[in-house]
Amino acid sequence: QMTLVESGGGLVQPGGSLRLSCAASGRPLDTYCMSWFRQAPGKEREFVAAISWSDSTTYYADYVKGRLTISKDNAKNTVYLQLNSPKPEDTAVYYCAAALVESRFYYTGKYYVSAFNYDYWGQGTQVTVSS
Repeated sequence: QMTLVESGGGLVQPGGSLRLSCAASGRPLDTYCMSWFRQAPGKEREFVAAISWSDSTTYYADYVKGRLTISKDNAKNTVYLQLNSPKPEDTAVYYCAAALVESRFYYTGKYYVSAFNYDYWGQGTQVTVSS
């Protein structure tokens, strides 16, 4: 069993910055894909960014356009999402997720985009972008 705990959400002004954290515990992460999803009111949960724990390769949703950056700290078993110059449309509950990578096509086939392919989820952290 793996536990994911997000933190760092809150109110941020447009053009500001915010860093979300996701601390993982319970299982070694070397065979996992760690990702961030988000869900705005009335909308479906959508993929934001992913990182391969084994080789640190990152993957982003097209709409991210360089404003959001995913990273990790191996020593702390923590994944981060840096929001730079956020916009009001970035307002959502942000979720951390972990998927055991069992297929060699996991990344080339973009399995990481679908929420159905994840094994563990955090409780979510609210991000509100407003002036």
